[in-house]
Order: sequence, then C-alpha cells, then structure tokens
Amino acid sequence: MFDDETIEYFVVINDEEQYSIWPAHRDLPAGWHATGPARPRQDCLRHIEEEWTDMRPKSLRLAMDQPPVS
Repeated sequence: MFDDETIEYFVVINDEEQYSIWPAHRDLPAGWHATGPARPRQDCLRHIEEEWTDMRPKSLRLAMDQPPVS
C-alpha cells in the first residue's frame, strides 16, 4: 500500500515530530496530522528527507537538552 506510485499521499507527523507518509484516500490514523497537500509518493519522501534531519523523537531530544542532574 505504501509503495504504490499511482496514488497520492500525505506527509504526516505525530506529536513526537516523527514523519511518515499516508495514502490520501484513507482517514489519518489517530495521533497523526498532515503537513501539507496530497502529492505523489516521491515528492512526499523528498519532503521528509529535507525536513526530518534529526530522527530522535521530540521527547528524547528535549530530555537530552536538559543539564545533567548533580
């Protein structure tokens, strides 16, 4: 389903700022929202590659940014 080049997809993101693609003709899964219009699969993947430069979940990034507890 996610490798079908003949349909359009949404780039979706969750609360942890993790990205994925989702077929535009299906309801979005709970906890995910579209970041833009439906587009071809390769355009979605290119967008994700440009935007998702830090693969760590948001909660981990925030935790690692905290000063160490002494």
